[in-house]
Amino acid sequence: MASEQPYLHNLSGVFSAPIQAWSDAHGQVRHTGAQGIYCGDDRVLNSAVLTVDGREPEWVSTQLRSSKETDYIYFVRADAEVADPLLSLVRTRSAQSSRIRHGEDTENLTGCSGRVGETLRLESAMLEPVSLTVRLTLGADNTTMEHIKQGGRGGAPVQPQGTTWSWRDQDTTLALTAVDGTVSVDGSTVTIDWAVEVSPGVPVELEWAVDLTDADSPMLAADGEPITAPASNDPRLSRLLERSVSDLNSLRLAHYSHPHDTFLAAGAPWFFTMFGRDSIIAARMLLPINTAIAGGTLRALAGRQGTETDHTTAVQPGKILHEVRRTVLTVAESGHALRLPPVYYGTIDATPLWICLLHDAWKAGMPDAEVKELLPNLEDALEWLRDHGDLDGDGFLEYLDASGQGLVNQGWKDSGDAIRWHDGSLAKGPIALAEVQAYAYEAAVVGAEILDAFGRPGAQEWRDYAAGMAERFRAQFWCEDELGPYPALALDADKRPVDGVTSNMGHLLGTGILNEDEQRIVVRRVMDPTMFSGYGVRTLSTSNGGYWPTRYHAGAVWSHDTALIISGMLADGFPDEAAQLAAGLLEVAEANDWRLPELFGGHGSDTMRTPVPFPASCRPQAWASASSVVIAAALTPNGQPAQREDLQASAAAF
Repeated sequence: MASEQPYLHNLSGVFSAPIQAWSDAHGQVRHTGAQGIYCGDDRVLNSAVLTVDGREPEWVSTQLRSSKETDYIYFVRADAEVADPLLSLVRTRSAQSSRIRHGEDTENLTGCSGRVGETLRLESAMLEPVSLTVRLTLGADNTTMEHIKQGGRGGAPVQPQGTTWSWRDQDTTLALTAVDGTVSVDGSTVTIDWAVEVSPGVPVELEWAVDLTDADSPMLAADGEPITAPASNDPRLSRLLERSVSDLNSLRLAHYSHPHDTFLAAGAPWFFTMFGRDSIIAARMLLPINTAIAGGTLRALAGRQGTETDHTTAVQPGKILHEVRRTVLTVAESGHALRLPPVYYGTIDATPLWICLLHDAWKAGMPDAEVKELLPNLEDALEWLRDHGDLDGDGFLEYLDASGQGLVNQGWKDSGDAIRWHDGSLAKGPIALAEVQAYAYEAAVVGAEILDAFGRPGAQEWRDYAAGMAERFRAQFWCEDELGPYPALALDADKRPVDGVTSNMGHLLGTGILNEDEQRIVVRRVMDPTMFSGYGVRTLSTSNGGYWPTRYHAGAVWSHDTALIISGMLADGFPDEAAQLAAGLLEVAEANDWRLPELFGGHGSDTMRTPVPFPASCRPQAWASASSVVIAAALTPNGQPAQREDLQASAAAF
């Protein structure tokens, strides 16, 4: 039987990376799908079901206070009840993360710790006091995120020792606290009972929590100042920015090797870790309101920059990594067995994007001293473009998995069926993606600027590289159909332009690789009804033989994908089209309680009154949340949201 990835669209969560807790929409944590409490890539608690006098309370509302705290509101049926619901229960769940310190040594940090807890507040307007038994039933297992994502129910139940569970020779522990509750253990099931009397007008509060520690986690809770939401005079934009910044703060992480360098985890629940491309793009979008995340991201990734060549990990000298996990990640995808090592470098675009982020962070106010420290990494990254990114010496960056167990596609559309011809058939690699050539062009131009500014040699070589890239791209990457010319998605193994019409062409905007006429062609094409759904830009044109509105990279709309196109439009002088796309994404946010989803269905706004959820979409997700800053820039008259006085970066310069 094929594995079934759990759906998330009807779940509720609280997050404080690397801690997260998922329940059903009503607040009950049931042993099904992705529900549970997680520490890093492990689920440690699989159920937390609340009853009052043996019955589940009647859920009526879920209210998000922040990404880290949510209220679930219930009414409790009572024997003396009249028609009005007079006995309420508010279940407030929160998540918080912290660090494991060894004695007084603040530099010796390994592993993560945190707490997920609840406050249960009972209130009554009945005439007489009501006696109730409140019960919480808990279950634990130690199940990897990888297993759950592939549809596994979970590992064997774990029996506690008293009120503590432990795994991996006690490297991972889970300790229960129940204030004034009676705790009992029956095998692997733990119950907490509270006998309470609720009098009219006298609230009763009950509390319980689990404290989690994972001594060997590669990821730490972030330190430093949180991101601050910029102001906006538009109430809709204000709500979007506030929710997005709350989400981004819940995704802040650090790696144990660089504990003071904060970056953004890619997204919950599946990608609650460092992802090179995702972390870079999100940090770049945030530059108008925050440069600290960019600095932390640059340093954290530079600390793992490649120094050798190994086909198993896809590492090469100068290359920026793709992702970091605790252990080997094994996934079955479209008949292809993936086996990714804990530190994996299978990405074609993270390295040029790292260079672009360094430049933009410098322009946005990153201190020269911090830039200077990264100049050797910049030079190594530039050399990777020339010496390793180009597999066959044709002047383009291309990828091909040499291990047989890595990602078949290594651009941002990394699913196995992402690179399609117009008829829907799949292109064969090595693949040279259009947007990656644009990133390389931009990286060479801005890299040369940094080298000149800091008195380093080699700038002219990279300006020449960029000029050659633009010339080759113009000669080899253009196609034509009934709507006219357009940039191809990629070149295939035979150097033929792959003629699928995709959102990738929109990423060329703002990089400088297109002339003005070419920019207008790309803008017209992405705004065509075959591409623009009314809510965002589809990943694949509706005219393609492989299009389906909920196909991950071949029909669905990704919030960040559309936001990157908006950013490029602003940079190249197309504010009206940028505002139109931004207005579509704002509608999506409003329909999702102001939290932009990672992706959603490509159905047109003319047929669907609200966007159709993509059921396995991550939320919160870093580059989706960071897209709020781009949306605000496109919909604000001066081109950028109000921001801290010390940050004057142009919102269009991403």
